[in-house]
Amino acid sequence: MDKYLKGNTEVTDGSEPSTSPSAKKPRQEKVRQYNVSYLQYSFIPLPTDQCRPFCVICESVLSNEAMKPSRLQDHLHKRHPDTAGCDTAVFRKLKEAFKKCHTLSSFKRKPDTDVDNGLVASYNISKIIAKCELSNTVGEKLVLPCVSEVLTTVLKMNVTNILKSIPLSNNTVSRSIEEMSKDIGSQLCADLGNYKFGIQLDETTVRDNEALLMAYVRLIKNEEAYEEMLFCKSMTTNTKGESMFEELQRYLKSKEIPMKNIISCATDGAPSMLGRHMGLIAFLRKEIPNLFSIHCVIHCQRLVAKKLSQRLHSTMAIITSAINKIKAHSLNSRLFCQLCEDNDEELEGFFILKCAGSPEDHA
Repeated sequence: MDKYLKGNTEVTDGSEPSTSPSAKKPRQEKVRQYNVSYLQYSFIPLPTDQCRPFCVICESVLSNEAMKPSRLQDHLHKRHPDTAGCDTAVFRKLKEAFKKCHTLSSFKRKPDTDVDNGLVASYNISKIIAKCELSNTVGEKLVLPCVSEVLTTVLKMNVTNILKSIPLSNNTVSRSIEEMSKDIGSQLCADLGNYKFGIQLDETTVRDNEALLMAYVRLIKNEEAYEEMLFCKSMTTNTKGESMFEELQRYLKSKEIPMKNIISCATDGAPSMLGRHMGLIAFLRKEIPNLFSIHCVIHCQRLVAKKLSQRLHSTMAIITSAINKIKAHSLNSRLFCQLCEDNDEELEGFFILKCAGSPEDHA
């Protein structure tokens, strides 16, 4: 009775004794071995792996699962139907010729130069797309069709494998541009950490009233001068000198760039930049006593040109007023272009230049 109850308990718990014949054993993978009779299907064992069949006609390597007569015969009839009825002696001659021409070193994996070159071309094309400020879809929709047309029409080449080795999808171009941007930024920050440099700072406001702080740097490396854009940060609150200094300090600290490496700073003449006590330069000089401050040369030239000749200034004011009048309405702009065309003018219209300074100076 106790034995019966014990048996019920085991059944109720759902457990099985370890000696039960129904216990499943771990399944072992079957490894097929080569047979000399497989030569009649044009297959020999792969020199680097005896468990994989190798075709002496097309030099294809099959998996171990294909090491059976039906699969090997199927390969021979589908891939090489002209040799399907040949005698084994034909395949034996191919086997001997193969052994004479090939060594073990020839089976080592060689780098796929086509894929590597295609990847390099993809990065270079992505760089060109970024410089031209084009959409990331240009590579897939325009560049690849143009490359295909040139290679097919001019060089008479099969471009299928070439185009496959050049990834230029929208996501790929975007990712390549982002990777190159991060790499350039990291290299620049590494150089700024090792060399002295000058910095140019400017605060500007875009159309949606967003205030931006832009920074450019110039340094001398290997007896050559380099000028790059360092960052463009959005000012969330105000554009006071203290806020801009804190933003600059925070960025340099995050990139591990010593502030003492700054030897000069160029700004415009705004009070938030050149203020004696609360300007950006004043806060920089507290950290860098020997800082050399520079008033932007272009800004100085504009201020001088504005007051250099009253006659020139008044003339430019009239021209600016006329241009603003024309560009204020689309009808005036179209009529002006038509006037230029009727008078056989070289340029049909004019260019508008945004200049720093007073709001009335737009032309």
